[in-house]
Amino acid sequence: MLLPPLGGEGGGGASAVVSRRVRLRRALLDRLGGSGRSSTTSGRAGAPRPPRGARGGARWRRRARVRWETVTASDPSSAAAGVPTDAPIGVFDSGVGGLTVARAILDQLPNEAILYVGDTANGPYGPRPIAEVRALALGVMDDLVAEGVKALVIACNTASSAVLRDARERYEVGAGIPVVEVIQPAVRAAVRATRNGRVGVIGTVGTIQSRAYDDAFAAAEGLELVSRACPRFVEFVEAGVTSGPELFQVAQEYLTPLIAADVDTLVLGCTHYPLMSAAIQYVMGPGVRLVSSAEETAADVYRTLVSHGIERTASTPPRHRFESTGDDERAFRSLAARFLGPEVRHVENFPTGAIHLPAGALAPDA
Repeated sequence: MLLPPLGGEGGGGASAVVSRRVRLRRALLDRLGGSGRSSTTSGRAGAPRPPRGARGGARWRRRARVRWETVTASDPSSAAAGVPTDAPIGVFDSGVGGLTVARAILDQLPNEAILYVGDTANGPYGPRPIAEVRALALGVMDDLVAEGVKALVIACNTASSAVLRDARERYEVGAGIPVVEVIQPAVRAAVRATRNGRVGVIGTVGTIQSRAYDDAFAAAEGLELVSRACPRFVEFVEAGVTSGPELFQVAQEYLTPLIAADVDTLVLGCTHYPLMSAAIQYVMGPGVRLVSSAEETAADVYRTLVSHGIERTASTPPRHRFESTGDDERAFRSLAARFLGPEVRHVENFPTGAIHLPAGALAPDA
């Protein structure tokens, strides 16, 4: 259930809220090393808030309000350390696809609060260079950490493949905030499900080209993996189209090679795809098991909270929040309510200007 926003922001209007957010963010970056860059070798794309005036391309719509009592203006360091157990779980995706993961978390962990961000201003991530996805994803996660989340869920396969190592070093090692992703949970489920050892994976161009699933399946002996990029599927879902003749025709074109390869298990390697699983199942046939990472990821979230001792113990109903970085929050709310359910009653959007990524962040990895 979505309750009204928490009060206590004080006077001063929007400028005071933004100033508070800047202080929180600076405290976070100081905690993580001061520069805002990931300390890994992929650091050239690790500055999620590059200076204005750099080369154009991706726009960043900044969200400018902090509304959780777990972060206070008088103690900005709390944005990066020791958040209370009643803090929300931060979940993000490039759009509405990650709501499939959010739904599973709500179902399996009904006492936990969720702060969901759909980066619709920059989505879909699939066609973008991996370095650009990394910069965008780190930017979203920095904001979520600054807002006081106690755990991060990368509910996007493309972002998981691009940024997981950086994110775990940056937030788990640097700030003590655990990070959960969606690829390994799907792989575990597929290994259990397959009967003939032939597994298909469909995903965005970015996910398939990253070979993240190839690497994840490498430890499972005797499996044959067949991968296929299905970029238009995300476009259909973001437009609210989950059935119809055009989708059916596109699905046949994408999935025919997987049928010919005789896969008996198909990994939906994009969190958008479960929202059109009926069409995919119809094309693949009843003998093929579809695997979504949502349920397994939610189980991973539970295990992570327990192992870190940060399960929510409060008896009051949790407060959920949904944010969109794009301009059309009404459209996002409509899709989110349709795909997630009544928990989505309001979507916030507080843009404070566009920031362009630097030229280095737009270049693909060497």
